[in-house]
Amino acid sequence: MTETKKAPGGSALLAGRPVARIGFGAMQLGPLRGRPPVDRARALEVLRRAVDQGVNHIDTAQFYGDGACNELIREALHPFPDDLALVSKVGADHDQRGGLVAAQRPEQLRAGVEENLAALGIDQLAVVNLRRLDAPPGILAEGDQLVDLDSQLAELVALRDEGKIGAIGLSNVSAAQLRQALPAGIACVQNGYNLVDRATGPVLDLCREHDIAWVPFFPLGSAFPGHPKVVEQPAVIEAAASLGVTPAQVGLAWLLAHYEHTLLIPGTSNPDHLDENLMVGDVRLDPEIIESLDGVAASLA
Repeated sequence: MTETKKAPGGSALLAGRPVARIGFGAMQLGPLRGRPPVDRARALEVLRRAVDQGVNHIDTAQFYGDGACNELIREALHPFPDDLALVSKVGADHDQRGGLVAAQRPEQLRAGVEENLAALGIDQLAVVNLRRLDAPPGILAEGDQLVDLDSQLAELVALRDEGKIGAIGLSNVSAAQLRQALPAGIACVQNGYNLVDRATGPVLDLCREHDIAWVPFFPLGSAFPGHPKVVEQPAVIEAAASLGVTPAQVGLAWLLAHYEHTLLIPGTSNPDHLDENLMVGDVRLDPEIIESLDGVAASLA
């Protein structure tokens, strides 16, 4: 008899399929500027360990590490488990010098999907997120990369009809853009959101209204310098001490507690850190702690 693995954080629906609410973001496994390369054997270990512990939602992109992340995922896990949701992102690419550039035109979105499929060795991606480049963080679209949302959605709908993607997601969008995209059928939204920065709260409210999965990036604060970090907030540190957990676990648990369709995709190249992330589903925040944490953003304003 096959043993049923416990879903870290419980489960929620993503594009109609149940996935663990704590998944894995692969970006940290690829080469990042200013950081030594991740040891390949260690990266493969982390991926296998995540799936062995019940993770069945992996977030990746061909432009993460110029294909390095997809290459690692394929080596570590192919042939993939039937219940594994591989989710990718399109809207950017690498130039000949290795820099990240916009790739927003419909034909570029299609090429990005095809590249992801080929690199992973699969026929369909569970979800493909369209990364809009209208606003920070990251690069911004300009010139012929200023493409209207409807044209992009039409291409993704065509790819979905062809069976190359299972569902459509959005990333880095406003509430108005999400509302505009709703008729196309949106499975999830990936926006920056955390305990110290809730600027995209109106997008989360719209996800709640339409039962759309919410996949926050920068869950512990922006990776860019000069921005507040969740783990440095006194209320977070105090809550962690009282619960006997880490401040990072408190910040992630707060996100899970605020919407039942929140899916976390924390990334790491450290097996021990992976274990800490997967245990977040067992962290229980009582109403007093949640009230204290809810007030953190207001204290930073």
